[in-house]
Amino acid sequence: MTSVAQATWLGVAVLLVQGVAPLHAGEAVRVGVMDQQMVIERTKAGKLALEEVKGYSMTRQKIIHGDEQELKDLEQSLQDPNVKLADQARQEKEEQLRGKMEAFQRRLQEFNREVQQKQREMVVEYAQKIAVAAQAVAQKEGYTAILDKGNEALIRIVLYHQPALDVTDSIIKEFDRQNP
Repeated sequence: MTSVAQATWLGVAVLLVQGVAPLHAGEAVRVGVMDQQMVIERTKAGKLALEEVKGYSMTRQKIIHGDEQELKDLEQSLQDPNVKLADQARQEKEEQLRGKMEAFQRRLQEFNREVQQKQREMVVEYAQKIAVAAQAVAQKEGYTAILDKGNEALIRIVLYHQPALDVTDSIIKEFDRQNP
């Protein structure tokens, strides 16, 4: 299960545990649904967080691109038929290329881990904030539970719902109110 899916389930569990009063026999159960990803994408703070992660990723990508170019240049210098290198010099350049290639692979893996970690941290932070906003909407509007619809890329939690049950817009407004 991905960290986004875990955060989604965490948000649903928090809503169900924190915000639901005990039901009495005969009480109507009112359930709403939301799109957590849409809340992140359409709130002011969510947009800023997404831009921050994107900027972080782009910075790393520029470094990787520079490293790739350096590797290509070194490889081309080894393959250039106009450049005659002594065996010792060729061997040294080939060893240099191998070392730089290994360092490049390590850096690429490290940057990928860093970007994924940054994304996970953002998702966990915003899942908690969204849960708080969803709880406030649930309490104000009398919902027993609000479930995250999920999406095609992760886990689709709600397979069907009537459009009238969607409270995403209300949660976006509440989220923006709580997180200026």
